[in-house]
Amino acid sequence: MKIGRQKTIAFAITTLFSAGAIYALSFGTLPPADYTFVNSTEIKTIDPAAATGVPEGRIIWELFEGLTSWDPKTLKTIPAVAESWTVSDDKRTYTFKLRDNARWSNGKPVTAHDFVYSWRRFLHPGTAAEYAYEMWYVENAEKFSKLQFDIGDPVEIELPIKRENGKRTDSAREFAPGKLLRGKLVAKETVGASVPTNSVVNNSVVKTPEAGKSAVSTEASKSAEGPSPIYTVEIDGVSRKFQKEGKQGEAYKWMLFDFEHVAIKAIDASTLQVRSNHPVPYFLELTGFYPYAPVNQECIESFSEQDWLKPENLVSNGPYRLKSRRLRDRIRLEKSDTYWDRDNVKLNIVDALAVGSDSTGLNFYLTGQADWIETVPATVIPELLRQNRPDFQPSPQLATYYYRLNVTRPVMKDVRVRRALGLAINKRQIVENVTQSGQQPASSLVPPLISEYSPYEPAKCGDHNPTEARKLLAEAGYPGGRGFPKITIQYNSSDMHTSIAELVQYQWKTILGIDVALQSQEWGTYLDNQQNLKYDISRAGWGADYADPNTFLSMFVTNGGNNQTGWSNKQYDQLIRDAQQEPDEKKRAEMFHQAEQILMDEMPIIPVYFNVSTEMVQPYVRGVHRNYHNFHPLKAISIDQDAKARLQNSSKGN
Repeated sequence: MKIGRQKTIAFAITTLFSAGAIYALSFGTLPPADYTFVNSTEIKTIDPAAATGVPEGRIIWELFEGLTSWDPKTLKTIPAVAESWTVSDDKRTYTFKLRDNARWSNGKPVTAHDFVYSWRRFLHPGTAAEYAYEMWYVENAEKFSKLQFDIGDPVEIELPIKRENGKRTDSAREFAPGKLLRGKLVAKETVGASVPTNSVVNNSVVKTPEAGKSAVSTEASKSAEGPSPIYTVEIDGVSRKFQKEGKQGEAYKWMLFDFEHVAIKAIDASTLQVRSNHPVPYFLELTGFYPYAPVNQECIESFSEQDWLKPENLVSNGPYRLKSRRLRDRIRLEKSDTYWDRDNVKLNIVDALAVGSDSTGLNFYLTGQADWIETVPATVIPELLRQNRPDFQPSPQLATYYYRLNVTRPVMKDVRVRRALGLAINKRQIVENVTQSGQQPASSLVPPLISEYSPYEPAKCGDHNPTEARKLLAEAGYPGGRGFPKITIQYNSSDMHTSIAELVQYQWKTILGIDVALQSQEWGTYLDNQQNLKYDISRAGWGADYADPNTFLSMFVTNGGNNQTGWSNKQYDQLIRDAQQEPDEKKRAEMFHQAEQILMDEMPIIPVYFNVSTEMVQPYVRGVHRNYHNFHPLKAISIDQDAKARLQNSSKGN
C-alpha cells in the first residue's frame, strides 16, 4: 500500500471526517491496544443467549468458547472446548469429549455440566432467546422451550425464589433442592375458561399468540383471562396441586416439560452427549455458533440479571476476558491467562470501538487508530476500487440485505401492497449508485453461494416492474398512491442504510406516489422495535450462521424468533419442517425452494441485494483471512511489528 494514495483519499474526504477527529480525541486516557477494530455500533449485550447481532457476536466469540469453532481460512469445523467427538451411525447422537485443560477465567474447569446448564438456560422460555429455535433439533428441546406438555408427561416445577438486595442467596439458587420439583402431570383443572385438557401451554389458558411472539402468555394477559389452571402433579408418589397464583394450589414460577427428558446429557464431567430428532448435516457447525457457548452458572446466580455481565463480575472461558467497557467508546479485551490455548494467542490487549459512522471509522483507519474496519462510506468506494488497494478487496458474503414488512399493520396485510412495494424498487440502481462494491441485486432470500442450493432455479420475487407495481397498488385501493397512509422505514444508524433508504423513498414516491418517512435509530432501539413489531418497514440483513439454506428460510416460520414480520403460512411451515428432516439432498433442496417461492410470492420481506465484504485491514496485520462469514477470531491474529514500523516511518517521511 502506498502511503501517498492513502493521504490523497484522506484529503479528498476531509469534510466527512471532522466529527470523527473530534470523537477520536475523547479516547486519550487509555494506553494503546495491540489491535483495534471498529465494531460498528454500541452493542446490546454480551450474553450469548440474548444476542442476535454481528457486533455482539464478535465480542461474545472472544469471551466465550463453545464445543467447536470454525477455521478462519476454510470455515471448516475445528475442535474448541471439545477436543474430539463421535457421531452415531444414524447421524443423530453426538458425543463430545471435553479437553481436560479447558478453564473458566476463575480457574475452575469447564465441564459437560456447564453445557447442560447453559443450553437449558438458552432454551428456557424465561430467557426468551431469539435463537432458541436453532436448538430445537435436539429431542424434546422444542417442547421444553415452547412450554408444551400433555397429561402424562414428565414436568418440572420451578418454585419462586427470593433475592436479597438484587442477589440470590446461597439458599435460593435457581435449581437448588426444594426449588425445582419433578414429577408427572396427572390432571389439569381449568378455572373460568375452556381449555383442552391434553394440551398445556405455559400453565395457562391456551391462547393464540400475537403474530411474531412466542406462545408464552404475559402476566397481564393471564389476569385478563382469569385465574390460571390448577395442575395435579405426582411427585414421589404423592399428588400435589399447583396454580400460578398460588390461590388454589402451591404457587410456582414456571411449569415446563422436564428438562431431564431433553436429550442433552452430561455422561460425566468431560463427556457431553446430544441426540437430535433427525440427522442435522450442519449440527457440528452450529456448536461453534456463539449461542451454543457455555456460561458460568455460579457467576450468573451470584448476581442480578445484568450485573453478572460487568467486567468485575464476568466469568468466561474464551481466549479473552472483559477488561473494561466504556459506553459509546470501546470494549477492551485482555488475553485470558486461564485459556487452554493461551500460548497461541498473540494479542494481549484488544479494543473494539463503538463507532456507528462509516466515515468516522474510515478516518480512524486512515490515521492509524484502527487496524480493521468492517465497512467504508459508499462515497469513497469508487476511489478505493480505482486505486486497486490491497487492503480493500470486496468479496462475496453469505448474506442478504432486505427490508422487513410488518404484516400486522393494516396496509401491509394486503399482499398486493407488499408486492407493489417490492416491484417498485430498482435494486440495480441501489447496487450501482449507492453500494458500488460488487453487490448483486437479489430476487430471492438465499444467496447463490450455497453449493447444494445454487444448481436449482432460484425462487423469484419479481424484477423491477413499475407498471405492474402501480397496477397492484391501484387494485389494492390506492391508485396513484391516493389514500395510502404515510409509512416509515426504520434502520439502524449507518451512512449506507441512510443512502439506500433515501433512494427507496424517492423510488416509491416517483413510481407509486406514496410518501415515506425515514427514521434512523440506535442499534439497541432498532433491535427492540423489530422484535416487538414496532415498525412499518425495517431494514434488515442476515448473514448465514452456517452454510445451508435452512439458516435463512427457517427464520420465517410462524412465530419464529427471528421472523419479526408477523407473517405466517402453514404450507411454508410444513415445507420447512419436512426439509429439515429429509435425508435426500435433492428432495431437501426442492422443498426449500418451494418454501422460498411461497415467501417470495407473499413477500413479507423484500430482498434487495446479496452482500459483499467491504472490510479494510492494515497491511501489517496477520491472520485475517477473507471468508464468506467475515469471521476473524482474534486468537488467529497477530501484528508484524517490523512491517508496522516501516509503514509508520514511511508515513512520517511523506
